[in-house]
Amino acid sequence: MSAGTGGSKYVVRPAARGDVLPLLDLLEAVASEGRWIGTEAPVDRVARRRQISETVEGGERAARFVADAGGALVGNLWIDLRTYGVGDLGMLVAQEWRRRGVGSALMEAGLAWTRAAGAHKLVLQAWPHNLGALALYRKFGFVQEGLLRRHYPRRNGELWDAVMMGLVLDEHTPGSSIS
Repeated sequence: MSAGTGGSKYVVRPAARGDVLPLLDLLEAVASEGRWIGTEAPVDRVARRRQISETVEGGERAARFVADAGGALVGNLWIDLRTYGVGDLGMLVAQEWRRRGVGSALMEAGLAWTRAAGAHKLVLQAWPHNLGALALYRKFGFVQEGLLRRHYPRRNGELWDAVMMGLVLDEHTPGSSIS
């Protein structure tokens, strides 16, 4: 899928084996900002390389998409599909590419994959201060389902809250009959 606004051109595509190291570099860059994702610098490159490699080759239970701007990876979205039909979503976008449509394009690819995989729901967590991400998720129909208060310890000693959001994909299957 080609996308871009103005002079910003990028392509959203499934991640490939050759993307593992550039994805690791992108993760490290966003983690070094210290405010948008759960991973903090310094990144354990060995462990994360293994983790990224597994999702690039995820098969039926995982997917990873990248936004590729002429060979530079500027965005990344991954989904791990649990055996019970719920997908866990994570995403990050390079600082200079935010608010340029990259997140929306990645979300479209991820949602298409999730629906095709037969998931009935997609979930994610985001920091309450990440207003851009929260707005993007709401734009795609996610709603807040909870708040984890003082949940995630940060290296600086702070305890951060996390907003839990969900997107129900299957509105037709009956819910619980137990009241």
